[in-house]
Amino acid sequence: MEKLLIIDDDKGIQKQLKWSLSDYEVILADDRESAVAAVRRHEPKVITLDLGLPPDETNASEGLAALDEILAIAPHTKIIVITGNDDRSNALKAVNAGAYDFYQKPIDSDVINVIVARAFSLATIEEENRRMRAVAGSDIGIIGNSESIDRLRMMIKRIAPTEITALILGESGTGKEVTANAVHLASDRKKAPFIAINCASIPETLLESELFGFEKGAFTGAHRTTKGKIECAEGGTLFLDEIGDMPFSLQAKLLRFLQEKKIERLGGRQEISVDVRVVCATNQNLEEMVAEKTFREDLFYRVSEITLNIPPLRDREEDVLILAQYFLQRYALDYKRNIKGFSDDALSAIKNHRWPGNIRELQNKVKSSVIMAPGTQVTAMDLGFFDHIDQSLELSLNLRQVREEAESIAIQKAYALADGNMSKAAELLGVARPTLYSLIEKYELPINVE
Repeated sequence: MEKLLIIDDDKGIQKQLKWSLSDYEVILADDRESAVAAVRRHEPKVITLDLGLPPDETNASEGLAALDEILAIAPHTKIIVITGNDDRSNALKAVNAGAYDFYQKPIDSDVINVIVARAFSLATIEEENRRMRAVAGSDIGIIGNSESIDRLRMMIKRIAPTEITALILGESGTGKEVTANAVHLASDRKKAPFIAINCASIPETLLESELFGFEKGAFTGAHRTTKGKIECAEGGTLFLDEIGDMPFSLQAKLLRFLQEKKIERLGGRQEISVDVRVVCATNQNLEEMVAEKTFREDLFYRVSEITLNIPPLRDREEDVLILAQYFLQRYALDYKRNIKGFSDDALSAIKNHRWPGNIRELQNKVKSSVIMAPGTQVTAMDLGFFDHIDQSLELSLNLRQVREEAESIAIQKAYALADGNMSKAAELLGVARPTLYSLIEKYELPINVE
């Protein structure tokens, strides 16, 4: 049932509206403070608002202030202003300020139902359009509908046609490589290679040859001439992830490549011209590293001609459910699972979790939940959020049933924590693998033991 917030200090009007609009879950508020609190808590799509709120019942100042405050925190909410017959000018002020519509007293049940139903219909259509636009951003891999993500997409599309070197900053798991690839996909280079290299994952002794390549005989084991990642990205984009971990001794050579667009392979004498767009990323503070003399100042200014900041997922509340739904549909298709959506406890858990691992954590949880879910809906338990399991379920006094339910939950939790590794799950549970297999079979748990 859709939630409808009625803001009015007249108890008689509250009762009349609640009775007239019985098809909705009605929430009541009688002043600006309680109205704003209700908007934050219940997130209604539609609101009816009486402009004459206390402590200024005879004027519209408090009602108009409530309108502004509500639209500031929930800009897509449809607000229907209810006024007296002699208050048309304030009603028009409210519409100019962002109200959806206005209705003059006395209340007519049939008319107000039509207006409210139309507001809900429009709110639903607009919400679906926003979701589609958010996912439409996935043509370059950036999914989301928050202001910060809209701004990021705008910056990507502005810099993509240029040759400017971009530095992407963000916590681990926020999607730095996805953002770098978005720059590539939005550019004229999108049909050429996108080559990514993680500077932190390759030993210092090998990183130079990985980047610049080597000539035959350059070192022991160099049996043939090999191109490096830079040459392999010819005509396209090179993504240097975790550039803050690049060895200081190699930074000068990278700087020369960025300035001259020429390289020399290890053991080579010939300069090779390359046409490569470079995008870098790090979760470290390069300015502090420059001050500590662990990162070259000239290289810092060269790689950060423009900076793209990716916000952590905890600061993108409106994007969390969009991303979760996107991953759910993607993995349901990949794993051929008939999963339709999330249960209420799952949605609550997703919204309330802080996501320290950001998008990577969300993606992994949804991926494993699609595999784990026995039904058509993913629950909080499937996601591994055992603190959010519906507590309204009546506790059974049957000890055998309690034990079986507890064992089932423990097995599924261990399986999720072990990322599907049966040996690790058995170790977490303190049982042998054959015992774990027999328990999975006994309780008919949705776990693939092959």
